[in-house]
Amino acid sequence: MEIDCQSVKQKLDAGDEFLFLDCRNQNEYDHVKIEGTTLIPMGQIVERIGELDGWQEKDIIIHCHHGGRSLQVAQFLQQQGFGKSLSMAGGIDVWAQEIDTTLARY
Repeated sequence: MEIDCQSVKQKLDAGDEFLFLDCRNQNEYDHVKIEGTTLIPMGQIVERIGELDGWQEKDIIIHCHHGGRSLQVAQFLQQQGFGKSLSMAGGIDVWAQEIDTTLARY
């Protein structure tokens, strides 16, 4: 259900096709974001699930601040038929510590 930040970075570097979904709120995204992510806040995922059409059989990696919300979103998406949904463990906070130390932490 989870994938670590190093593995996500390897997938990005390899050019693997996946949807990198940020489920934080707009104000968090405006403060700091990982380039290439798509914002759909957790509170909007039910009403915006149609935007994920075509990703049912493809990899979706979800991140939030620390990994709690993204784990809930990954579980929800799996229940909705998006079987390859994974949560990025540690969220953008670990990403900012291990992958891109130029990102602001909060």
